[in-house]
Parts: sequence; C-alpha cells; structure tokens
Amino acid sequence: MEARDAELKKELDATLHARRELGEEYDSALVDSFLGKVEQRLDGTIDRRLRRHLAEQQMVVARGARTPGSAVDSWSERFGFGVVSLILAVPLSAIGAVNAGLTGLVVTWAGIFGVNAVHSIRGVHFGHRRHRKSEWDD
Repeated sequence: MEARDAELKKELDATLHARRELGEEYDSALVDSFLGKVEQRLDGTIDRRLRRHLAEQQMVVARGARTPGSAVDSWSERFGFGVVSLILAVPLSAIGAVNAGLTGLVVTWAGIFGVNAVHSIRGVHFGHRRHRKSEWDD
C-alpha cells in the first residue's frame, strides 16, 4: 500500500470514528469533509500527471522531434497528397477515356479514389496517430 493510500485510510478511519462519537446528525458534514480531502488528493494527482505530460511534450519539441499526431504535419501531408492526385487525375482520366471510353474513366477514378483512401487509412492506423503509451494514457 502506498503512503498516500495509508494517509487516506487514516482519514477515513478518523471520519468513521468521529461519526460514531458525534452521531448520525453529522453524517453529511463528515462525508463532505472526507470527500473534500479525496478531491484534493485527486486534484494533486491530476496536476502532477499534467505537468509530467507537458514536460514530456516540451522535451520532444526541444529535441526537434516531430510530435506524434502533429496536426500541422498531418494536414499538410494530406493536402499535398490530395493536390498531387488531382493534378495526376487530369491526364489519367484523358488516357482512360480515350482508350476505354466511359469504363476506362470510371476505372481511372476508382483507382484515384482507392489510392487516396489507402493513404488516408494508412495515416490514421500506421503513421502519425501511433505513439508510445505513457502514464498519461491511463
């Protein structure tokens, strides 16, 4: 058992002891007091985890590494890929339509859609969204 848990257990024991001595009419005040102490403990734990997480993020940025799931990098990469695929779609559509008519045009655009869909899925599952598990992820 951790020291913090031991302190909380002592607080609970003291609250229960006070209840026995004071009677049921003080139940709500005793419960409110104990819950206030639990809330302070939780706030302290959350603050420590938040500070640790922010420090980890600052270290990553200070080292010049790209942050996992960086919105700017992810957006610019997707935008660039979309622009390139649209630019290439014009000559590919012409080639498909000239050689196979409407069927060639449909197959060409299905391929363009497929490549963009795979790129989008790859980015979500295998690329930028993956990061190491930290204590913050609890």
